[in-house]
Amino acid sequence: MRKLIFALSFVGLFAGCYVAYLAGIVQPVLPPAFSPPTNPYPSGIYAEGIVESDQPSGENINVYPEVSGTVKQIPVTEGQEVKQGTVLLVLDDSIQRATTEQLESQAQAAFTLLNELKAQPRKETLDVAEAQVVSAQAALKTAQDALDKQQAAYDLNPKSISKDALDSAANAVATAKANLEVACRQRDLTKAGAWVYDINNQERQYDALAKSHLSASALLAKYTLRAPKDGIVLAINPTVGSFVSAQGAYDTYTQGMDPVLVLGSPHAHLNVRCYVDEILVPRLPSPDKLKAQMSVRGSTVKIPMQYLRTQPTVSPKIELSDQRLERVDVRVLPVIFRLDKPTNVNLYPGLLVDVYIGE
Repeated sequence: MRKLIFALSFVGLFAGCYVAYLAGIVQPVLPPAFSPPTNPYPSGIYAEGIVESDQPSGENINVYPEVSGTVKQIPVTEGQEVKQGTVLLVLDDSIQRATTEQLESQAQAAFTLLNELKAQPRKETLDVAEAQVVSAQAALKTAQDALDKQQAAYDLNPKSISKDALDSAANAVATAKANLEVACRQRDLTKAGAWVYDINNQERQYDALAKSHLSASALLAKYTLRAPKDGIVLAINPTVGSFVSAQGAYDTYTQGMDPVLVLGSPHAHLNVRCYVDEILVPRLPSPDKLKAQMSVRGSTVKIPMQYLRTQPTVSPKIELSDQRLERVDVRVLPVIFRLDKPTNVNLYPGLLVDVYIGE
């Protein structure tokens, strides 16, 4: 038993010494994957930046539809260069197209009726009215001849024609004269053509329908999104069959609304929007002395930049985190720099970079 205890004690002592030896070994420090950004200026200030496409003002172009609908076609792809007016996205416009065609048909019908009113009197209608006048004249002559004969017979022998028959013949003449007067007035009415008030009313109806058609056509054009200017398609958020609205397209991952498409500039330059903390704003040099250097995260690339402009308004820093409710209200001043696209590193709009600003 004593030998066993002694052996175990010896083994424990040896194990403790070995563990102490292993713990005392100092592992060599691994070299960093990349050099951290360093301040190249004696009194430079640090700012976070985000790469953007080169725009004369504002940021990238966010394209939103003015109407809601289901995406029917997306004829462009991400990274494609497009010209102004290029079709970017087509929404289902079947209902609006049918409404537009209906209004167009109604406007055409109103225009045809207007031309019909202006073309009156129709020759065939006027010929009928003239024939009715001739017929009424003939009927009057027949009735007058019958009255004259009966009156002559009555004058020769009052007993040959009854007074009642003579009165009936006189009444027939009066009726024939009235019918001739009606026929003449109907002919004159036909010859005069459409009433000016009817023409004016039809003109206004046609004008109203034509403008309704133009309005419907303008709304129909909203179902096709076109490029507002030359650029590059940076992002397409919806897919064919998804529903979009004026608020944009629903993002399944962020559960928020994103622009339907994002366009950037096709120029050979990129912009970097830097957000300078309001505490550091007084230390900013004057614009004519501003210099800046950008460091790309994950690499040793350092790129000099030239000052472009400053947005002279200090606002809450929500662009980088997209958090609108923060416990500390950090306010920043946007300063925009420009750089040429480097050939030794890939830069894309939306990339976060480290920036040092100096004098």
